[in-house]
Amino acid sequence: MREAEIKKYTKLNELAEQGGIVIFGCGEDVNIPVGEVRQAFSVDAKMYNRSFKNLSITEAEAIYEMCIASICPETVLIHIGEDDLSLFKKDATEFDATYRNLITFIKKKNEKCRIAVVSMRDHDNHPIIEEMNKHLKNIADSEQCEYGDITSKKVWNPKATMSAASFVYSIGFVQPLKNKRPLYDLVKILFCYNV
Repeated sequence: MREAEIKKYTKLNELAEQGGIVIFGCGEDVNIPVGEVRQAFSVDAKMYNRSFKNLSITEAEAIYEMCIASICPETVLIHIGEDDLSLFKKDATEFDATYRNLITFIKKKNEKCRIAVVSMRDHDNHPIIEEMNKHLKNIADSEQCEYGDITSKKVWNPKATMSAASFVYSIGFVQPLKNKRPLYDLVKILFCYNV
């Protein structure tokens, strides 16, 4: 299964432009419709979804090398951890070290790459997910990355935001969003639109 996903993304990378925004996530992230979201919110940057169903942090570096490194993203939104709850529960230090290694690896590939670490959703206040999110926040802070907190169930109202943005753009007050917007805005747009 993983081989087919890797092959698909490698083939898509032949068509992709360098310097865009990449979602590097797991689970339901594979279903984020980046094209539609990009168009709906006038995001003036190329966006690519390179997420995998059951992606663990332990394999993320190798997957990044095979499926993302060649397109030299300007921004990477990392949303990995969903499949690592047992690893985190068993050895949080190993989880943290592996996550930091991934960030270091991405920065070595492209030192100007902006990175955001996105929290796990925790609508039920699960103690392990809550603790993992604290670690993810600390990792983001220590590695000088942004942290996108999506733990709350109602983080954002996309329809209201879209209406307001549409009105403001239509009367000429704001140019369409450029690639250098705050990463947390991207996180809300991409990871919270279906909440």
